[in-house]
Amino acid sequence: MARNCVIFDLDGTLADTSGDLIAAANACFSGMGEAVRLDPVADAAIAVRGARRMLTEGLTRAGRYSDAAVEEWFPRFLDIYGEAIDVHTRMYDGAVDAVEALRAADYAVGICTNKPEALAETLLQRLGVRDLFGSLIGADSGPTRKPDVAPYWASVDQCGGRRSASLLVGDSDTDRNTARAAGVPCVLVTFSPEGQAVRTLDPEALIDHFDELQGAVGQLIGRP
Repeated sequence: MARNCVIFDLDGTLADTSGDLIAAANACFSGMGEAVRLDPVADAAIAVRGARRMLTEGLTRAGRYSDAAVEEWFPRFLDIYGEAIDVHTRMYDGAVDAVEALRAADYAVGICTNKPEALAETLLQRLGVRDLFGSLIGADSGPTRKPDVAPYWASVDQCGGRRSASLLVGDSDTDRNTARAAGVPCVLVTFSPEGQAVRTLDPEALIDHFDELQGAVGQLIGRP
């Protein structure tokens, strides 16, 4: 029987992955012979937008941007990142407890991320939390990625969730737009690199800490 369901984004929502993402991008710039570097703090919000966004930003700052260069270095970025995926990455404070509490309350729980599925799988295994999630849908798990609704529905279905009683927890306009397209509530976190700026996206709920999540979920989709 399908259950009320909570789907999470990964980067910037469950885990702060920005440090390892920026380190991989900077290794690419070094390999290109470029002096430009992204800053782990100032550019954290760029990091959670993904590899192409980081490569584009760095090359633009260096005055060397081209679509061809980004596409050439994208697979190299993935290789570099995959080899050092959990050096700086940590789950956000309270994330594990919040997910465990949802599971204990009989919610179905899954992940829908724009990270490539294999990298997401590796990261969750390294962090020791893969078994907490009944589904994992990545950017390449199907033909489309967020904000298209298909990956979201796939994540709900894979973990045994009820589509009509599901919601998405995220940190960006991509997650907000995905939830809006699916006609489901969206909870945005304010502790990601985007910070309080997500308030302008007008989600159904905002949380400043994972301690607030279960209450928000109960209000938005009810209790199992």
